[in-house]
Amino acid sequence: QVQLQESGPGLVKPSQTLSLTCTVSGGSITTSNYYWSWIRQPPGKGLEWMGVIHASGVTYYNPSLESRTSISRDTSKNQFTLNLSSVTPEDTAVYFCARRDNPYYCSGYGCYDGTDYWGQGTQVTVSS
Repeated sequence: QVQLQESGPGLVKPSQTLSLTCTVSGGSITTSNYYWSWIRQPPGKGLEWMGVIHASGVTYYNPSLESRTSISRDTSKNQFTLNLSSVTPEDTAVYFCARRDNPYYCSGYGCYDGTDYWGQGTQVTVSS
């Protein structure tokens, strides 16, 4: 059974960088053809795909966020990390890490297709 757990600060100030880590247990992030993903849900809105890091280390990003987004990994800890720079209150959301079987953009309920494991989600608020 694969388990994912998000961790990081719940409050970030505008213009700062949001950093979240996903710790994976029950499976290695470097094996098999999976895409380790970050997906968020702003209040009152649907799910939004932010990007993925493949088992090989290759990354794919949402074009609308690509200039501010970076996903990296620490294979020794079986973790992958999201960095989102220059945040604004519009980046306030529940952030999920997840395992997907493809690198493609998804939104809303479509993000449930191809995703077999989710973290519980972590609330991040951007406010001064």
